[in-house]
Amino acid sequence: MGLLDGKVAIITGAGGGIGRAHALLFAREGAKVVVNDVGGARDGSGEDAGAANLVAEEITKAGGQAVAHTESVTEASGAQSLVRTAVEAFGRVDVLVNNAGILRDKTFLKMDEAMWDSVIAVHLKGTFLVSQAFAKQAVSQGEGGRIVNTTSVSGMQGNFGQANYAAAKAGIYGLTRTMSIELQKQRITVNALAPIAKTRMTEDLPMFQGVETMTPEHISPAALFLASDLCADRTGYVLAVAGARMYAFKVIETAGRFKEGDGGVWSAQEIAEHWDAIVKA
Repeated sequence: MGLLDGKVAIITGAGGGIGRAHALLFAREGAKVVVNDVGGARDGSGEDAGAANLVAEEITKAGGQAVAHTESVTEASGAQSLVRTAVEAFGRVDVLVNNAGILRDKTFLKMDEAMWDSVIAVHLKGTFLVSQAFAKQAVSQGEGGRIVNTTSVSGMQGNFGQANYAAAKAGIYGLTRTMSIELQKQRITVNALAPIAKTRMTEDLPMFQGVETMTPEHISPAALFLASDLCADRTGYVLAVAGARMYAFKVIETAGRFKEGDGGVWSAQEIAEHWDAIVKA
C-alpha cells in the first residue's frame, strides 16, 4: 500500500531533475500524476512538449497513471488549465507540488528587467497562480489538500549573482507562510522545500563539480512526506535537503532590548550603542 494511494498529484516542472524524481516517486506510492512542464531551456527559452510526455509515459509503462500538461504556469489560463486537466483525467485534486523554475543569473548591477521579470514570473507568480487554482478546487471538494512549494537557500540567505532568483524564492517563503495561515481552516497544509541538488539547472556550478551525493532522489522523499498523511497537520514549514542532510529554515526574532525613558523612542546613537544586544539571538 502506497502513501499516496488514491490521491491525485499535480507537479509542475516535472519534465526533468527534481520534478521528475517527485513524479516517479509519487506514482510508485500510488498517486495519479499530472506532469506539467513546458520543456524549455534552463533560462526559460523555447518549448518542448516531449519532456512532460516522456515522464508521463515512463510512469504509465511502469504501471502507474499519469497525464502530461505543457502549458506555462506564468499565465492564469495555464494554471487553470492544469487543474482542469487533473479533474478531467482523474476526477479531483489532492496534492500540488510547485517545482517549476528557471535561472537567469547575473550580478545585480548587470541584471536587466527581462531577466528579473522572467524569473519572478515562473517561480513566484507561477506558484501563486497554480496554488490559487488548486486551492479553489480543493475547497470545492471539501476534503482538504496539500501544497508543497519550492523555495531555496538563495531565497532564505541570499546568493551572489541571483538577485532575481533569490527575491522570487524569498517571496515563495512569504507566500507559503501566508497561505498556511489562510488555508488551515480549509484543511489544506502548505509547506515548502529548499532543495540543494545537482540537476540540469545547477550541474555547472562549482559546488557540484565531481559531486554525486546530492541528487534529485535525495529531495523527493521530503516532498513525499509533506504530500502524505504522515505530515498530519504540520503547515508553514520550510524543509531543506542537501544530500543526506535534512534540516529546517526558520525566521527568528531576537529578544531585542527595550528603551527606557524618553517615551521609548530610540535615538540613532543609542541604536549604535546597543546594537549587539538588539541583534543577539
